[in-house]
Amino acid sequence: MIILNINGKEEKLDVSDDMPILWALRDVMHLTGTKFGCGMAQCGACTVHLDGEPIRSCITPIAAAVGKKITTIEDIQNDKVGQAVQAAWSEVDVVQCGYCQSGQIMAATALLTNNQTPTDADIDAAMSGNICRCGTYPRIRAAIHAAATKLA
Repeated sequence: MIILNINGKEEKLDVSDDMPILWALRDVMHLTGTKFGCGMAQCGACTVHLDGEPIRSCITPIAAAVGKKITTIEDIQNDKVGQAVQAAWSEVDVVQCGYCQSGQIMAATALLTNNQTPTDADIDAAMSGNICRCGTYPRIRAAIHAAATKLA
């Protein structure tokens, strides 16, 4: 039995220590907002926060999260920065297919939590591991700038 803090709640999961966080979230907790993309930490669709830092949940074993706080896209609206990012995503109309967007939003929220006035280079560096097959990168950058402006 593994005890985790997921979205601010203590959860007991009967899973093996080496199960990736992604599958614990999706298959055990039924939190399906975090997406499976590549399974190799290359696309960013599975991004969640572990103690506020963006991680790739597809390769991170559940044992690495014991004693830490996991935050998923389902809970990001309870964070001031997350709220601003989600609002900006809507206002800028970032989403096309939407598959990568939970990971994009999680990465953008982590960026703006640590850097309230990011440059284009800062945004590109922070978001570089998140792939959007629809190519909405200019809108993602614009939404991050819009969220930063709202938070200022």
